[in-house]
Amino acid sequence: MPVVEYKCPNCGSGMNFDSASGMLSCPSCGRQDKIDDTSDPLLVQTFEEGEAVEYHCNSCGADIITDPETSATTCSFCGSAVVLADRLSGQLAPSKVIPFAISKQQAEQAFRKWCRGGLVTPKGFMTADRIKSITGMYVPFWLYELNNEIEVQGHGTKVRTYTRGDYRYTETQHFEVYRKIRLNYNKVPVDASEKMKDELMDRLEPFPYGQLKTFNSPYLAGYIAEKYSFDEKQLFPRVKTKIAPFINSYIQSTVRGYASMSYSRKDIDTRLTHADYALLPVWMVHYDYNNTGYTFAMNGQTGKVVGKPPISKGKVAAWFGGVAAVTLLTLKTVSWAMGGGFL
Repeated sequence: MPVVEYKCPNCGSGMNFDSASGMLSCPSCGRQDKIDDTSDPLLVQTFEEGEAVEYHCNSCGADIITDPETSATTCSFCGSAVVLADRLSGQLAPSKVIPFAISKQQAEQAFRKWCRGGLVTPKGFMTADRIKSITGMYVPFWLYELNNEIEVQGHGTKVRTYTRGDYRYTETQHFEVYRKIRLNYNKVPVDASEKMKDELMDRLEPFPYGQLKTFNSPYLAGYIAEKYSFDEKQLFPRVKTKIAPFINSYIQSTVRGYASMSYSRKDIDTRLTHADYALLPVWMVHYDYNNTGYTFAMNGQTGKVVGKPPISKGKVAAWFGGVAAVTLLTLKTVSWAMGGGFL
């Protein structure tokens, strides 16, 4: 089956995308080529869709076996960066990509700093020498454009309290409220990989959508890339759930000034106007501590990090004990200042 490799015209070595320069770079002789000046075979070739089982490395001839979701990888035998062309063509072709801006070395340094910054992590965890793997991965996302037609009916009250003579009065006014709202959302991201945890990907947001580029396969050279597991229609219910809190918040903003508000009708008609298939950059670090696996993830453009480190119960107890002691000391100090002595 077809694979795409980018060979250096000078020395013949495999070229990779360099996050620092934003160019296709040769690690052997240092040659750098602009992405826009590099021909993309996927723009001139089409391939039959379907699940390819076996690929052949053009550099060493080895067979490359991957799972069905992988669309870019490296050869396990010679280390050449390869793009599995048939998995990025036809309906599987991305339209947008945000390139990596953070290098592998920077991601590793950020992980070690994150480990040392843990106030309640076990003491041995601070060394951060347990990295099992660190992988730059392009994760498939759908970027949705959504149109929302909203109609709301409800009952609101306004309360006024005043004094007249020896009496205190409370006046309650009742209002029938109607709102007709149109809300448009652009580039709402939903990850489309079955392997990636939705919660982890949501926490990596936002991605800088001003850095979106028209997809060009050289951006993938040297990285792992996944193709989508779910299309935009299958993930439509999830994107509706994702925007629901923002819609409700906007509705609330239109009925401010009422003491109370109860809704008798709230109709929200969300329509999908367009969805772009995009690949977004994520660094994944897998590490272990006491024979337990953990995952650390970094936004490959902004540097935002998320992860759940191991927790030391002893440090947690000491930390809460310290907070309690400081609080007690503060209370005693206040008592002394107010009363002239401890109670």
